[in-house]
Amino acid sequence: MAVVRTDLTDGVMTLTLDRPEKLNAFTIEMMQELIDAFDVADADDAVRAVVVTGAGRAFCAGADISGGTKGFVDVEKRKVGDGIVRDGGGLLTLRIFESLKPVIAAVNGAAVGVGATMQLPMDMRLASEDAKFGFVFGRRGIVPEACSSWFLPRVVGISKAMEWSTTGRIFDAQEALSAGLVRSVHKPADLLGAAQELAQEIGANNAPVSVALTRQMMWRMLGADHPMQAHRVDSLAIELRTASDDAAEGVRSFTEKRPAVFPDKVSTDLPDIFPNWSAPKWQQPTKTPKLKEPCR
Repeated sequence: MAVVRTDLTDGVMTLTLDRPEKLNAFTIEMMQELIDAFDVADADDAVRAVVVTGAGRAFCAGADISGGTKGFVDVEKRKVGDGIVRDGGGLLTLRIFESLKPVIAAVNGAAVGVGATMQLPMDMRLASEDAKFGFVFGRRGIVPEACSSWFLPRVVGISKAMEWSTTGRIFDAQEALSAGLVRSVHKPADLLGAAQELAQEIGANNAPVSVALTRQMMWRMLGADHPMQAHRVDSLAIELRTASDDAAEGVRSFTEKRPAVFPDKVSTDLPDIFPNWSAPKWQQPTKTPKLKEPCR
C-alpha cells in the first residue's frame, strides 16, 4: 500500500504523507516513495513546484519506533550501493537538496524528529496554528540526523539550532516563525491552499529553467568559502540564460505587456552551470573511531 499520495493540479505536485493512523510516522517505505516522487517531479515538465504535507492531524511524528530501536536503524533495508549502511532521513534530504523544482512544506500538525529535519532542505515552510516542532533526538538517546547538522544552522543560525537540539523540547508554530524556521502561520483550513497558491505563483510567472538554476545556485553556494565562487557561477549562468529563448520571450512579453510563455524545458534545456562540481563521495570508516583526548 502506498504511504505517499500524489496529486498534480495546476502545475503543483502535492505529496501527502499518508499514514494518519500512525501520525505519518516515517518508514523506509515512506522514504523510498518520497524519493521516487521527487524523481518523477524532476522529470515531468508539467510539474512547476512541489508541496509536501501530511494526512490527518500530523505532518510526521518522527521515525516509526513501534518495533523498538530498529525504527532508527534498520541495517538490511538501509544498505545502498556497496552494502554501506546509511541514515534513511539523510538519503531523503540529500534527494530534496538535489530537486530541480521548488519545494514547499505545508506543516499541518506535529513535526517531530525526522518530521522536522526532512523539511530543512525544502525551500519554504508554512505552518498551521496547530503545528508543533521538536528536534528530540537527545531525548531518545540518539543524535540529529537527515543532514540536519548542516541544514538547521543554515536555516535558523547556530545558537537556535543548538538550543532546539540540546533541549529537545517541543515548540509551537509562533516560535518557529520568530526563528525563521517557517515563513508564515495559517489557520488549519487555510494552510494547504496558501502553500499551493505560493507554488502556483512561482510556476505562473517564472521560467522553469531559471527557477531550477536559481535553486541550485542558492543551495550550493551556502557551502562556498568565498563570493568569488558565486561570481563564477553567476557569470556563466547569466551568459547562457541571456542567449536563451526564454530570455528573448521574457523581454518580448514585458514590452508587449502580456504574460510570458517560456519555451525552454527543464528536462531538455537545463544547462550545466557547475561543470566542475560533484557531490562528495561517501566514505565508510573502516572501523569505529575511538574517542580522542580533548585538545589542551
